[in-house]
Amino acid sequence: EVAAAGVNRADLLQRLGKYPAPAGTPQDIPGLEYSGVVAEVGAGPSQWKVGDAVMGLVPGAGMAQFVAVHAREAVPVPRGMSLEDAAGIPEAFFTAYDAAHLQCRLRMGDKILIHAVGSGVGTALLQLALAAGAHVTGTSRTQQKLDLAAELGLHEGILAEGGTFCPPEGQMDVVVDFVGRGYLESNLRALKDRGTLIVVGLLGGRADEINLGTILRRRLHIVGTALRARPIEEKIKLAQDFAARVVPGFEGPSPKFRPIVDTVLPMKDAATAHAQLATNGTFGKIILSW
Repeated sequence: EVAAAGVNRADLLQRLGKYPAPAGTPQDIPGLEYSGVVAEVGAGPSQWKVGDAVMGLVPGAGMAQFVAVHAREAVPVPRGMSLEDAAGIPEAFFTAYDAAHLQCRLRMGDKILIHAVGSGVGTALLQLALAAGAHVTGTSRTQQKLDLAAELGLHEGILAEGGTFCPPEGQMDVVVDFVGRGYLESNLRALKDRGTLIVVGLLGGRADEINLGTILRRRLHIVGTALRARPIEEKIKLAQDFAARVVPGFEGPSPKFRPIVDTVLPMKDAATAHAQLATNGTFGKIILSW
């Protein structure tokens, strides 16, 4: 039984018909993440019982009143955390963990540039990178978001005015990009030789020109990642890894991680939530609660 669901840009695109849900998933109910309580357990042994608090990713329909998920895809809600806050974890932190640790193997001392550092995934990446001992630079289109990110520990902020940014050339081990078109050349300039650009989103567009000679000469790596269309076996592996390695970091008297929640609205105000997200004025996640 769903208690709350995070709002993501994919939901806005799905509503506009630009990012349809995978086959077999309801097309008219958005939502890529949920938190709630187990209402029913299928036949056979399970680690879950009715009433357990869980959270996780779904390919769609996370904003329904009930969702059916594979038992091993569900992740326990961190002890002591509200279900509303927990709904801000899966999409942001699963994506961030996959990008930083599974795709890029971020290490202590690495320098990482995170675009849209005030977004849900951006704030999650910031926290995970700091915990790994990395030096973090972030971009945002507003100074206010950079200031808020600095309160979370951001080392350096870059104001991306007019949809462009001036990169610190040749300094970054990793660049995480959500924008796509218009940023590629600057991203490559920001990387050290043998650095890695990981593309997580394409909010600015899909097509861009690239100088293949730059990649060849400087031995750069370009990696793409997306969670929604992955086979269920890969999603289960990610969920289990996250539960073991990251969930404990949300618990205890001094947690290392926390979901950054901008606003919690009732589910009936989904249209308002979509409009707020579209303004690019939010810091962290918008949550819809039943």
